[in-house]
Amino acid sequence: MSQRLPMFPLGTVLFPGLVLPLHIFEERYRELVRHLVALPEGAPREFGVVAIRKGWEVRPAAGPPGTPVPGPVTLHEVGCTAEIRQVTELPDGRFDIVTVGRRRFRIAGVDEQAASYLTADVEWLPEPAGQEAVADLLAPRVLALFRRYLTLIRTDSAEITEQLPDDPTVLSHLVAATAALTVTDRQSLLAAPDTASRLRAELRLLNREAALLRQVRAVPVPLPEIAVPASPN
Repeated sequence: MSQRLPMFPLGTVLFPGLVLPLHIFEERYRELVRHLVALPEGAPREFGVVAIRKGWEVRPAAGPPGTPVPGPVTLHEVGCTAEIRQVTELPDGRFDIVTVGRRRFRIAGVDEQAASYLTADVEWLPEPAGQEAVADLLAPRVLALFRRYLTLIRTDSAEITEQLPDDPTVLSHLVAATAALTVTDRQSLLAAPDTASRLRAELRLLNREAALLRQVRAVPVPLPEIAVPASPN
């Protein structure tokens, strides 16, 4: 059974349990925040965060005649809800909000007409049973590899690794959100059918990333000179 959910397309992937702060400046998303804040006490104040597959979601200001208009945005099929935990309204009507990823979903259909922002019918993707024993075996391997990976990218890795979770599902989401992966890699991990599948993929991805980091460190060129510029998304 599907459920209607407000959508917030972004150039990133949200995972359950991870914090996502957002600065809300477009009027349609101000309307979304006002709608959620006005819900009755106890109602879930959540919206869907889904990664953009193609296109540019922010609507540009009108340019001179002949200015190209961006094409329609294409979204990935699987996303994660963001539950609002804190709202700060600014004097000019913008919002700073703090959200936490809550539950995964698959988009069944998008409605561009129901509101100024996108809404979609979604099907929930709960964690399936039956792979717990496999996940329990994989989690220590992923945790050990992730600790080694952190020593390659962080100077304060010792302090961070002391706080890593043991729960396989929580660990799988943290690794997916924290490792320096592409949106495509993260999206694949979010859409993994279960924790065991996600952990298996993370073993491969972490080994790949660690090998790349070791190779880059062996190149006698200052890192800033070979860094790839960050995506504007």
